[in-house]
Amino acid sequence: MNESAVKKIVVLTSGGDAPGMNAALRAVVRTASHYNIDCYGVREGFNGLINNDFTKMGPRSVKHIISEGGTILRSARSLQFKTPEGRKKAYENCLQHGIEGIVCIGGDGTFRGAKVFYEEYGIRVIGVPGTIDNDIFGTDNTIGYDTALNTAMDAIDKIRDTATSHNRVFFVEVMGRDAGFIALNSGLATGAIDILIPERKDSIEELFATFERAEKAGKSSSIVVVAEGERMGSIYDIAKATQNSFPQYDIRVAVLGHIQRGGSPSCADRVLASRLGYGAVVGLMEGKTNVMVGMQSNRMVYTAIEEAIKKHNEIDQDLLKISEILAI
Repeated sequence: MNESAVKKIVVLTSGGDAPGMNAALRAVVRTASHYNIDCYGVREGFNGLINNDFTKMGPRSVKHIISEGGTILRSARSLQFKTPEGRKKAYENCLQHGIEGIVCIGGDGTFRGAKVFYEEYGIRVIGVPGTIDNDIFGTDNTIGYDTALNTAMDAIDKIRDTATSHNRVFFVEVMGRDAGFIALNSGLATGAIDILIPERKDSIEELFATFERAEKAGKSSSIVVVAEGERMGSIYDIAKATQNSFPQYDIRVAVLGHIQRGGSPSCADRVLASRLGYGAVVGLMEGKTNVMVGMQSNRMVYTAIEEAIKKHNEIDQDLLKISEILAI
């Protein structure tokens, strides 16, 4: 590799945590060390840049963290970084440490902050997509998605055991404020009778028709998986409306919540995070900036941050069709 375009970099984790962030951090630090680049960790995302919370990191700083959930650097959503004054202070601290590049591990909010910081001050930035929602354009999967998906699937499998034992109908809410990837895939994997996601215009009438078909088919218990961003209403409103129309049903609601963000990352997430952390450092060395590193068709690619946050991965319509056919 030719002479590196950077000699000193920082790495931070920002926004919602995701399983595999530590694996990505480990890859960034050890790749930097391999190429004789000084690497600093910044605690609590962009807040750390503002508060001058820089820590020199080396290979031993990241030992034994590849299997840990969360992020050892901690994460935060920085309101102060959204102000010109906050970003100016962050830039001054970067200047003080001689920082030439920043690796930002997070989601679209993190990337928006990185993009503005680069445009205002010219410090090279590369984003690493770490979010369980899998809604970032420019990569087939985001760090944390596979683990969250398997956590949701495991929880729904357990819920099905009690649903079957008591002939109950369970409405299970999974994470996905604006994206239904976890809901669709976990619902298909667990045999849900219906899957409600924000990308599709669902209706209560269609849901009721599904229950009627299930009754005729002889189903005595059912699971409905609902993304938290479902536009038809809250999971409790949907369950109440169903109870009113089907008073004979024994209905329960389960909200999986933040268990989907925690836990040891899966093999797939550890490998993905390692590849993307490596790719972020190599990208900075090659002079790339204002881009996000991702994996598409098992190839490392770099996508302009503006494009990554403007577009979104689309739901696979074939999976929707398959889930409907196999449900009853």
